Amino acid sequence: MIRTPRVLGIILAGGKGERLHPLTAERSKPSVPFGGRFRIVDFVLSNFVNSGILGIHLLVQYKSQSLIDHLNAAWRLAPLVRDHFISVVPPQMRLGESWFKGTADAVVQNLNLIHDYNPDLVAIFGADHIYRIDIRQMIEFHLERKADVTVCARPVPADRASGFGIIEVDGEGRFVGFQEKPRKPKTMPGEPGMAFSSMGNYIFDAKLLIETLTADSQRESAHDFGKTILPALYPTRRVFAYDFRKNAIPGQRPTEEVAYWRDVGDLFSYWEANMDLLGEAPPLDLNNADWPIQGRGLTSGPARIVSGEIVDSMLGGGVVVKGARIRRSVISREVSIAEGAELDECVICDHVKVGAGAKLRRVIVDRWNDIAPGERIGVEGAPVNPAHTVDPSGIIVVGRGKTRALQ
Repeated sequence: MIRTPRVLGIILAGGKGERLHPLTAERSKPSVPFGGRFRIVDFVLSNFVNSGILGIHLLVQYKSQSLIDHLNAAWRLAPLVRDHFISVVPPQMRLGESWFKGTADAVVQNLNLIHDYNPDLVAIFGADHIYRIDIRQMIEFHLERKADVTVCARPVPADRASGFGIIEVDGEGRFVGFQEKPRKPKTMPGEPGMAFSSMGNYIFDAKLLIETLTADSQRESAHDFGKTILPALYPTRRVFAYDFRKNAIPGQRPTEEVAYWRDVGDLFSYWEANMDLLGEAPPLDLNNADWPIQGRGLTSGPARIVSGEIVDSMLGGGVVVKGARIRRSVISREVSIAEGAELDECVICDHVKVGAGAKLRRVIVDRWNDIAPGERIGVEGAPVNPAHTVDPSGIIVVGRGKTRALQ
């Protein structure tokens, strides 16, 4: 009988998300609201928990208080079973008075956590992406190949691959080449125009991870998994790429996009991923009881539609609509939309008030804002408010408002 490996999860959740400004003006990228009731970090955490990996450390750094507050409210595991925890770990500065200098440095500064847990494998994942993955299937692949390291990978168009780590593999999926953010990425055999891209999610043999990171910490390098660790390992160790397209999620509908994954690294991709949740057959359908995305437990009551016209939209708990028109929009909890307001392809975060007659098109409104009666944002002929952020795509963002007392 094969012993089930002991797996520790480490989630790198310190991303600045500079291209998501102003949504990241007061919070890190993993803490940005998404999909009406979630934060971006909820996706990777749900993937770990649904996969049965329940010993998890989140390494935080940049403007982390919002993220810590969310994790404390939404992700408490009952301490009845040993080694079941979700722990938030700020920089400990164990190796000197410096913040994390790279993805590998973030882990090496916390090697004590790995020693304490004593795992067979360490799953190191990022917290910045919208996707679902059964990590157990990736671990099975890792064990079948007798791999030292397994990297989750997916094809991307070659003309957009320069921002990723590009992998070359043999017939078994073993690394034979690796380029970090190449100007001219090599394409995949049999799939012209596509390059095999690292997703930044790794399964490591624990002992090898400790040895490798310790050695890397003692020399000058970028201290980064993509830039230094993988290039040093693959020529001599068994490093494999796991094709994300082969991962099967329980309950996934045949109409959903295969291997759905979005970086949401800029304002347009963030808005677009929210729109992907809409429609009769959305590319990513979150109504999946077999693989739920967990978020903060809500105390809001059901949405109330007093009157109005609502087409192809999502409304969170406690939303009140009075005589408004809403089309293809994602509305979070505790939002009020007054008489005559019109929302078209908008993302409205929680605790927003939209005044009577206001008209918004392709607008992202962060939390705690009051949209004045009659205000026009993003519609033809509307003046641009210098306080708003206008993305090159045309998406307009209203930054976070001031927290107010709940009535």
